Amino acid sequence: MKVVILAGGFGTRISEESQFKPKPMIEIGSKPILWHIMKEYSYYGFNEFIICAGYKQHVIKEWFADYFLHNSDITFDFTKGENDMTIHNSHLEPWKVTVVDTGLNTMTGGRIKRVQKYVGDEPFLMTYGDGVCDVDIGKLVEFHRSHGKIATLTAVMLEQQKGVLDIGGDNAVKSFREKNLSDGSPINAGYMVLQPEIFDYIEGDDTVFEKEPLNKLVEKGELMSYMHKGFWQCMDNSREKLMLEKMLESDSAPWKKWAD
Repeated sequence: MKVVILAGGFGTRISEESQFKPKPMIEIGSKPILWHIMKEYSYYGFNEFIICAGYKQHVIKEWFADYFLHNSDITFDFTKGENDMTIHNSHLEPWKVTVVDTGLNTMTGGRIKRVQKYVGDEPFLMTYGDGVCDVDIGKLVEFHRSHGKIATLTAVMLEQQKGVLDIGGDNAVKSFREKNLSDGSPINAGYMVLQPEIFDYIEGDDTVFEKEPLNKLVEKGELMSYMHKGFWQCMDNSREKLMLEKMLESDSAPWKKWAD
């Protein structure tokens, strides 16, 4: 199952760093948050990624182009007047990464639509490139397969509100709306599982995935929630970035399940 990661936004709320790079490439613990998200999925055996890039997409491509070099032991031999390079050892994940330029101003739904040919006619995982979570992705996929609906999202309870969900006793999402600071409702944390039929709900570049497509799924009873009572945190600003870095420094990062 492939993993689609939305990584094309401007990241204006953390502009002190996003003016130089896409927000998913902002580092926590010396690695981009995008890398941390990929490591989460890789821990559960999902190693094929499709990155929906946009703003400063070249930064993402160049980072992966250099990844092999930066994570290998190499001898550079210039004694023969040539650049004779010998790889002794590499420390790499078994990843296959497709980075797609999905446009500068394309909305979230449009970015997903643009990678349809890379996803193919099969279910896939999808999340946002600016948040980390300790959800059991294996159990999330099992839950999705058990109900037979088009889409499953991970729902968490947090004070800071994103897309607010009204969830019924059968875990079906009854409504999906924008945040209200007085709400105490579960929110959409991403970490979705989607059937290929989801592409039929996306019209084009101007489609905001969290609006028309999700609301249509709600109307048809095709959107389910996987309740997660553990850790989830997005990185919208410098304060949240610092908090995530402190967790890593103190070896208490809940999302970091892999060994160094």
